[in-house]
Amino acid sequence: MTDAAESSPSMAEAHAPSTPDWTCGTCGAEWPCEAKRASLLKEYQLDRATLAVYLGACLAAATLDLPAPAGRSLQERFMGWLPRQRRSG
Repeated sequence: MTDAAESSPSMAEAHAPSTPDWTCGTCGAEWPCEAKRASLLKEYQLDRATLAVYLGACLAAATLDLPAPAGRSLQERFMGWLPRQRRSG
């Protein structure tokens, strides 16, 4: 009998992208899916700049795999959902 922890994906693997179609390996939605977005915001809550760099790298890789989409851009898909922080001043 297999332990449930062994058969389920680790937190790092949960909702990971499946390439070359850039869909979620867990739920099948376009990556980053809603669940992954929420987990990334929580994981990077104190370092949004690093999250933007990570997503930018994913965007760059996806542009090599995916055709230019009709309608919403890949930039919007990968980074457009990030909350904007107010500038102080």
